[in-house]
Amino acid sequence: MATHTLATSSDLTAVTYSQSPLVLVPTDLATISGSIKNDMNLAFPGVIPGAFVQEGFLFIPNRGGRLKVLPGDVVAVDNQGWPILISANSIANGNWTYT
Repeated sequence: MATHTLATSSDLTAVTYSQSPLVLVPTDLATISGSIKNDMNLAFPGVIPGAFVQEGFLFIPNRGGRLKVLPGDVVAVDNQGWPILISANSIANGNWTYT
């Protein structure tokens, strides 16, 4: 097995997490949460209720649990509905293009 370079050919929908609803407004949170889908049921992937919540939890469908999102972390969703969590440190150090 070998390591690979990962890139995407499309833009991701993303938000920076904050515990404050004044910074991460409910409509932005709902956009991300409503975009996360169940990749194990291709006939009806369906939106996962509560997939990303203001309290800072990100639920990864069919993967056995939730992740704690910290302030400054970025949560993104690809065009297939798959969530991606990027640490605040990784964003701050320029490893990702974020506009």
